Amino acid sequence: MTNRLLSYGSLNTDIAALLLRLIFGGLFVYYGYNKIVSYDQILPMFGDIIGIGSTLSFNLVIFAEFFCGLLVTIGLVTRLSVIPVFITMIVTYFVAHANDAFQVKNLAFVFLCLCPVVFVLGSGKYSADKLLFKNN
Repeated sequence: MTNRLLSYGSLNTDIAALLLRLIFGGLFVYYGYNKIVSYDQILPMFGDIIGIGSTLSFNLVIFAEFFCGLLVTIGLVTRLSVIPVFITMIVTYFVAHANDAFQVKNLAFVFLCLCPVVFVLGSGKYSADKLLFKNN
């Protein structure tokens, strides 16, 4: 057991993918859900930072956070689902909070850094992808 703890190899990549998906996706579902239930209060404050209109921008953020977060959480088309989240975090970090102190935008930075990890790792064995696409 000590040799396994001290070795450089993974203990279980599929368990790591599951834990990462549950935490990462679950947090996005949480933030997206809060935006859905507070839609009418948040929308007037949501700026048009990329030039497509504040309503469309806000709806795309909700899609990325809630719906794609849900797909990541259950492990369904995980790699495709993390792309809108990644784009949202790029816009959040580099555009919406470009002039803010790092303390204000550090959560967006963490999520931005985790997106490629989720993409590379994929959904793993304990996922809806594994149940639906058994041959892959």
